[in-house]
Amino acid sequence: MILREMLVDDLDQVMEIEQDLFHVPWTKEGFFTFLTRDDAMFLVVEEKEKILGYCGLLMVLDEGDITNVAVRRDRQKEGIGAFLMQSLIRLAAEREVTTIHLEVRVGNETAIRLYERMGFTGDGIRKAYYSDPVEDALLMTRHPE
Repeated sequence: MILREMLVDDLDQVMEIEQDLFHVPWTKEGFFTFLTRDDAMFLVVEEKEKILGYCGLLMVLDEGDITNVAVRRDRQKEGIGAFLMQSLIRLAAEREVTTIHLEVRVGNETAIRLYERMGFTGDGIRKAYYSDPVEDALLMTRHPE
């Protein structure tokens, strides 16, 4: 497995994963916009030129907001999500980002457990944050160690 920054050429494969996993997927244009920003970091994990997963972070000063974390359905439960998160946290720290925030569906217990293992703690609920289906978001933060 290779970890690297997401490229525009990756977007077709990223969109396949995005559309398979999310009820309200990002658009290709949405990803493209973030790939051109200096305050954004998007990573992919690939194997034999096949994208297995991706994640993104928007940065402002010493804080970051995770935009998404996704792993191909047929490659979940292999530690790819944990590898992406650990890498994102490490690379963010290299850019002096020490506090990282995210939102996750309250019903996504697998993701919540992963984030907790990565040092995130819950600090609030956003009512009806997600649509299709409507669901609350759990706000989580990873504070400096």
